[in-house]
Amino acid sequence: MQDYHQPYEELNQQDRSYVYALNSLKEEIEAIDWYNQRAAVSKDKTIKEIMEHNRDEEIEHAVMLIEWLRRNMAGWDEQLRKYLFTQESLIEVEEANSEDNNSGKGDLGLRKLTD
Repeated sequence: MQDYHQPYEELNQQDRSYVYALNSLKEEIEAIDWYNQRAAVSKDKTIKEIMEHNRDEEIEHAVMLIEWLRRNMAGWDEQLRKYLFTQESLIEVEEANSEDNNSGKGDLGLRKLTD
């Protein structure tokens, strides 16, 4: 149970499911990296194609986990909707959302409490 940073018995089933999904996502991303590196350096065309195929399968698995997290864990849906499929610089998207959430820079949103 080394994946748990809190006592296992204190986590409810939903929180355990988050642990399973998040750890699986980390493993899929690691596998994507490994297969991508192997494909990049392979001198054999067939091995390269197999590595690319395997990498793409791992991407599919990672995306399925992200979608499960979006549907089940608070925060994922909001953040994915904010950043995915945008054309602007991701920093510009973040800054625009930050400005929308704060009435002034550096006020941590506290100015809204006094307005």
